[in-house]
Amino acid sequence: MLKQFHEENKIELGIDEAGRGCLLGPVCIASVILGDIHTFPPPCEIKDSKKCTPNNRKALKDYIETTSIAYHVQFIWENDIDDLNILQATMKGMHLCVDEITKQIEIDTILVDGNYFPIYMDNNFEPIPHLCIPKGDDLYMNIAAASILAKEYRDNYILQLVKENSHLENYAIQKNKGYGTKAHMNAIQKHGLTQWHRKSFKI
Repeated sequence: MLKQFHEENKIELGIDEAGRGCLLGPVCIASVILGDIHTFPPPCEIKDSKKCTPNNRKALKDYIETTSIAYHVQFIWENDIDDLNILQATMKGMHLCVDEITKQIEIDTILVDGNYFPIYMDNNFEPIPHLCIPKGDDLYMNIAAASILAKEYRDNYILQLVKENSHLENYAIQKNKGYGTKAHMNAIQKHGLTQWHRKSFKI
């Protein structure tokens, strides 16, 4: 069972991303402050999105959006990724998430999945404390909830993109979601890059 809090009686924001290692499409960053899970229990266990079944992820997405104190999902698109590099593009998305959350509620701590996060300054130019937590989506519910939203939003975007642009099926994007699988890499060699590929990756 994951921990709901790092520190009791604090407003903690969990942040995670999906698609950072992809060759195609945006990186998606999500941030979540869960509500009272005891009064409104989730339909299934909140855990790292990669450990959830597709049906459970969808049910948890609906639950998080309905019962959370605050949440925000942010896409950073291919051009930004190419201009900034994937690390800085991801950090930009994380800061944009905090921007939106702090418009809704004052937070005490930012819990970030991973080992790097640039200091975030509030409107008074005071830093909001943050903790970088490797494999945080396996430890804290807010981060796991963020991982679920990030994956669900990104996967849904990718599936809709393929639906509207059927030639992406040549790259098996509906299956690999933009990750560099063998089929995807072979298709790039055969068909070249599309407008949605990140040109900054070395193929």
